[in-house]
Order: sequence, then structure tokens, then C-alpha cells
Amino acid sequence: MYEPRTYRHWIKDKDLISFNIVVKETDLYVRASTNLQKKAYELVLKYRNALEGYIKQHPAFLTSLEPLPVSDDAPPIIIDMSAAAEKVRVGPMASVAGAIAEFVGNELSAFSPEIIIENGGDIYLKSLRKRIVGIYAGKVPLTGKIGLEIKGQDTPLGICTSSGTVGHSLSYGKADAVVVLSKSATLADAAATAIGNLIVQPGDIPNGLEFASSIEGLKGVMIIKEDKIGLWGEVEICQMAA
Repeated sequence: MYEPRTYRHWIKDKDLISFNIVVKETDLYVRASTNLQKKAYELVLKYRNALEGYIKQHPAFLTSLEPLPVSDDAPPIIIDMSAAAEKVRVGPMASVAGAIAEFVGNELSAFSPEIIIENGGDIYLKSLRKRIVGIYAGKVPLTGKIGLEIKGQDTPLGICTSSGTVGHSLSYGKADAVVVLSKSATLADAAATAIGNLIVQPGDIPNGLEFASSIEGLKGVMIIKEDKIGLWGEVEICQMAA
């Protein structure tokens, strides 16, 4: 059943043009300085074709829940996903949403000074000024009340979310939201899954933060479980306007 993605409007960006790109399972919400819908569609096809072609030859890449080595001549998006999975010990497809957002976003950046791409709760953000990203954690009290303040000079940035209680993503944990910040959206997506796997109850938050601090390449992490929140690294939270 389709679930309306109302959280897509929780980034304050009335100065940008927005459009959707939907190709099979990929559903991007893109915001840019100009209308780049045609270019974005072409890029989604490019990277989906690279993924689908590789998976056709290597089916285990789609289903493995553990890291898989890939050859040096694999498509760049495949190499990036494999490296991220290896860092945090999850399957390579745990990073697919962040990877597509990042690779499409990097190329679109040549045509627009500001790009925001959201792909199933995983965000690639390039901005010239401060942006506020609202936090969606299902039915917990903090949903819609707090956000992340992201400075323009800290972008491009990946902001990826994993949840064991919201959506359909595979998670062994029960975190309401694990939000990871990294210069690599591919790594942020994989790390959000790995950290989320550790969170079953609020008392697991410190262990999740300790694990996050050991992952090279992460800038910050937020973990929400019920009415408890844990923060590590360069995370600036703010109150959302009513």
C-alpha cells in the first residue's frame, strides 16, 4: 500500500524548484535552482541500468546481507556501495538509496548550485545557505518537533535515515530513527542500517553511538528510540516551527 511521503516537505526550501523522478522502485524528490527533470531522469536510468546490469551478472549482490567483494572494473556506484558495506559489515544493497541519491546529485550539481535529492528518507544535500531538515520518526513524540540545522559550507552532505518501526526497509533493530551524516550518502545509508540493527530498546542507544564513533567517514549521528535521543559528532538540532 502506498504511504504518502509527507516528510518530503520537511526541508525548508521555498526558493527551489521541485519535481519527482520515478523509475521502478526508485522514487526521487528533487529540488534544484532550475528545472532539471529531464537530466535527472536520464541519470536515474544510467545508474539503475548500471546496478541492474551488475546484479544480472552477480545475483548475490542483490540478496547478500554481508559485504561482497567486487572487481575493479565494476561500475563506480557498485564499487562505492561495496566499500560502504565493507566498512560497516552489512549487505551492499543497504546503501542503494543513498548511493543513487549521491551519484545523481553529484552529476546534477554541474547544472545547479543547489541540489536536494530525497530517496526514501535518504538525502543528498548541496546548498549555498543554511537548511533545516525535519526529523521523521513515526509516532514518537519528537517527530516533527526537532530538525537538523545544516550549514551551506558543510555541504555536499549525505543525511540518511534508517528505522525499524517506519517503512519497509530491512532492520534487525527497533530504532524509531537512526540519522547519519557523512560526506558520502552511500556510506551514511549503509551506516544507518548497521547502527539501527543494534537498537532494540532505549538502553541500546549508548552502544549505537559508540559503534558510530568507530566508523571512519561519519560526521554525526542521531538515534531516537521512543522518548529518548542520543547524539554523537557534528549534529546541530533545532526546534521546528509550529
